[in-house]
Parts: sequence; structure tokens; C-alpha cells
Amino acid sequence: MATMRIRPKRQVTIPKEIFDQLHLEIGDFIEARVEEGKIVMIPKKLVTKAEVISLSKEEQEILFRARRKIARIREDLLQSEGLSREEIEVATKVGLIDPEQAWWWTEEWQKGEREAEKEIREGEISSPFKDAAELISHLSKEK
Repeated sequence: MATMRIRPKRQVTIPKEIFDQLHLEIGDFIEARVEEGKIVMIPKKLVTKAEVISLSKEEQEILFRARRKIARIREDLLQSEGLSREEIEVATKVGLIDPEQAWWWTEEWQKGEREAEKEIREGEISSPFKDAAELISHLSKEK
């Protein structure tokens, strides 16, 4: 057990082995409280707050529509529609969708997704296989 001395200004030094074992870093925060007559210190990692994106009233309405469309695509692809360019722009601005994947959310791309989903449901094409064995089994049946 490590022993620490209380310095002027009520400061204590955390022994190196404890500091290293808890992966502490200079500038970290530690919560201190009293439990049953003992000082308990708990390391706290604070997260950096994300930048607040301000949206105009119009952009807020566009974002609302984009959220609804994204939810619809996820719950029922066949009855959904893709996002408009302005919906994609606002959705990427606030981090709702990855800018590098924005093309996937367009109506043009979603039309192809709906067609493929329809063909899968109608048995015209195969759905994704869990593993190679399932693929081989499927290919054997088609002969």
C-alpha cells in the first residue's frame, strides 16, 4: 500500500505505480469523496464537447424531413424514398450521415436498392449468404 503526504495547499502526489496502473495522464480529473471515513479517489475522463452546429429554421425543417426519410429507409426500404440534395447537405452538416457515403442516400441510389430488395423478396435474385457453405449449397440447388 502506498503512503502519500499531504503538502501545503492540501495537495498529494499519486505514487508512480498507481498513476501508471490507472493509465492516468497529467491534466486528468479525479473525483474525491469520503466513504466510511476513507478518501476514495476515482479517475474521470471528460469528453470534449462537440461543436454546436447552428441551423436556420429552414435547415431545421429540412433536417426533420431527412431524419424521417432515413428512418423510413431503415424500417421499410420498399416504401421509402431517398433524400434530396438539400436534405443530404444538411444531414452531412450535422453528422447524421457520413459525407463520403452521401451518394447512398440519394433517390437515384435508393431506387436501385428498392429494385434489388423487390427482386430478393420475389426470389428473382439471392439475398446475401451467411457464409461460403450457404452459398455453395444454394449454387448446388440451381443446377
